[in-house]
Amino acid sequence: MTEARLHFTVVVPTFQRPAALASCLESLAAQDLPRDRFEIVVVDDGSAEPPRGIVARFASALDVRLIEQPNAGPAAARNAGAAAARGDYLAFTDDDCRPDPGWLRALHDAAMQHPRCAIGGRVENVFADGLYSTASQLLIEFLYEYYNVDEGTGRFFITSNLAFPTTAFRALGGFDTSFPLAAAEDRDVCDRWREAGLPMVYADDAIVHHAHALRLGSFCRQHFNYGRGAYHLHRARARRGETPLRVEPLHFYTRLVSYPLGRSAVPRALPLAALMALSQGVYVSGYFRERLRNRVPSSSSARA
Repeated sequence: MTEARLHFTVVVPTFQRPAALASCLESLAAQDLPRDRFEIVVVDDGSAEPPRGIVARFASALDVRLIEQPNAGPAAARNAGAAAARGDYLAFTDDDCRPDPGWLRALHDAAMQHPRCAIGGRVENVFADGLYSTASQLLIEFLYEYYNVDEGTGRFFITSNLAFPTTAFRALGGFDTSFPLAAAEDRDVCDRWREAGLPMVYADDAIVHHAHALRLGSFCRQHFNYGRGAYHLHRARARRGETPLRVEPLHFYTRLVSYPLGRSAVPRALPLAALMALSQGVYVSGYFRERLRNRVPSSSSARA
């Protein structure tokens, strides 16, 4: 594959967020990679009003298509986009994301340098003044530092900024559609990618801006759902014969809670640290809620 022929398919799943999708497509229309080097596949996951008009608005600026499916979750939506892709590489982002103008070019350069690799890029928080959005962003930054210590040995990237060689992604089976939420399906696909002996690299200059405003309730709901997703991740690992429950060492949690210290002024760092601790408590609650919800009844209770 030569540089002149390297082509990207950007997959954007969307559900009930037409204004956010329009902003995402505006950012994709501003990419500095030549127009004949990428296409956009928008997958509507059962919105009450599919965004046909929004996608049509960008038809002159982008090679863009819309796929519509009944609501089946983000993993199924991403797989539908991947199945329809014509590109050599799949680049996943979300409808509430605004890729930087140099995003695809940075992914292209990383792909040329590491042609067999999955590539994770940098995610930046649009709402830097928002306490809850900042706490959620700091958690992502902490996890990226913790799991992706050395170049070429990445372990985890999130789907708002993640690219794969198309053929290898399809051979892997794509995302596991048994994950019901936008939670942990990215961790699972990264697990399986590495288990297949395929490397992952981080491209710091491939930047996506995440525009997801949070308040206390939505922050807790987000991390509660992450905990629910973790339960399904552990089940998926068990199905593959792995140790299903991996508890990180104590220093992981102490470092996580203290992560905002030194990155923000003290008056702001302290509530951010408290929110980091809160996120883990809510996460555990979500995990055990999902575990109880999916518990298989014993034979005696089933007969009662």
